Amino acid sequence: MTLHPLDLIVLVAYMLGVTAFGWYFGRKQRDIRDYFLSDRDVPWWALAGSIVATETSTVTFISVPAFAFAANARGEGGNFTFLQLVFGYMIGRLIIVALFIPLYFRGELFTVYQVLDRRFGGRVKRVAASLFLITRSLADGIRLYATALVLVALTGWADPTSILIIGAVTIFYTYLGGMAAVIWTDVVQLLIYIGGALVAAAILLGQIPGGWHEVIAVGSAFDKFRLFDFTFDLARSYTFWSGVVGGAFLTTATHGTDQLMVQRYLCSRNARQATGALLASGAIIFAQFVLFLFIGVMLFVFYHRFPALLPAEVAAKADRIFPHFIVTQLPVGIVGLVIAAIFAAAMSTLSSSLNSSAATALTDFYRPLLAPQRSETHYLTVSRALTAGWGVVQIAVAIAAIAMEQRVVDAVLSIASFTNGPILGLFFSGALTKRIGPLGALIGVVSGIAVMILVWAQTAISWQWYVLIGSLVTFIIAYLASLIFEREPIAVEQPID
Repeated sequence: MTLHPLDLIVLVAYMLGVTAFGWYFGRKQRDIRDYFLSDRDVPWWALAGSIVATETSTVTFISVPAFAFAANARGEGGNFTFLQLVFGYMIGRLIIVALFIPLYFRGELFTVYQVLDRRFGGRVKRVAASLFLITRSLADGIRLYATALVLVALTGWADPTSILIIGAVTIFYTYLGGMAAVIWTDVVQLLIYIGGALVAAAILLGQIPGGWHEVIAVGSAFDKFRLFDFTFDLARSYTFWSGVVGGAFLTTATHGTDQLMVQRYLCSRNARQATGALLASGAIIFAQFVLFLFIGVMLFVFYHRFPALLPAEVAAKADRIFPHFIVTQLPVGIVGLVIAAIFAAAMSTLSSSLNSSAATALTDFYRPLLAPQRSETHYLTVSRALTAGWGVVQIAVAIAAIAMEQRVVDAVLSIASFTNGPILGLFFSGALTKRIGPLGALIGVVSGIAVMILVWAQTAISWQWYVLIGSLVTFIIAYLASLIFEREPIAVEQPID
């Protein structure tokens, strides 16, 4: 298939718009404080929009409707049970507000891992920062691949070609504009992809004979609106227990100890503004997931009524179904809008990932280890180079992900859960007790990683329990190791000035 000229104009206008944003904000940058923190003067509502846009990638736009459309090979999904995980997301936000946000406003930080440096020293900080960089490269490379599925459906181009085009545009505007471009582009992208999703949902509903009544009737007949699964099975995902408990720990890790999200709090004026942004984002996220799950149910009803419109090769991979509907059923002009919305969802996450990865690489590795006494101009130049470098890494991961068989949403969340547990355990070690010292923390995080490798390789435990297991193992072993090897209580260092 090829894009109609009007759709192409809409898509090109979007691409030029985000590039112009990058250029505009890049003109104002003087140092890395501007490049990574946007001079700590971003209003809370813009940060809330940026958090939502970053948390929402093409995985949400494509794979969450696919979740409601059909269950996976293990019988998970095909309904609304994904929302059990979102309930956990809400609880996790409250934990972050109570436990972590106050820590991030005791002095000026560039990365969340500087808190670990202040508490445990450079070795522990670099271990956590390394885990973050690995996780971001893998998870967001897969997100980039998911976005390329749309361009493939539109043009028939090869997967690698589509990945390169999307990756290059994202790298370019992030390279130019830094965090200010990321945040304000996120706000615009949030409006674009929510608008695009609503338009697609309205058109889809209009094409279903019987409209909303038919959606409810067929959806109910096939148990599509089932919300709770109280099965207690550690190997099963999207149950009430794994969703609420596992989701709470997952969000505490991703939004409380992951540079991708914490960097937004660091751009706010104070802890109160950061708290407001985080809590407001939770309400928006919940409504957003409900919307995309309803789109999945409506797709099921539509293709249940018109099965001949769904080719077998598309039906075999649920992540391709929504893109297929977009390019085959939406009218000219609207296709371009919805494709721009999908790109907006993807680029908001990818641009944030590139900037936060560059901040971590510069602040936690390059500046303290290789170039401690260089000019701000030098650091700004290196920051931009690191942004481009991490973009290349994520493109490589996306190309490797082409051979992946797993549902995209599961792959992304399982990768995040695997490494975030030990990192969260480190932050618990620093925030909940003064007894754990640097050696105990290091032993704890290494042990946590080793245990998670065994859990992943040798058990059938669902990824939704990974953060809980990894964080508890890390904290407990760190505490025991400190009792054995560090006899005296450890005094917490003073905040960074």
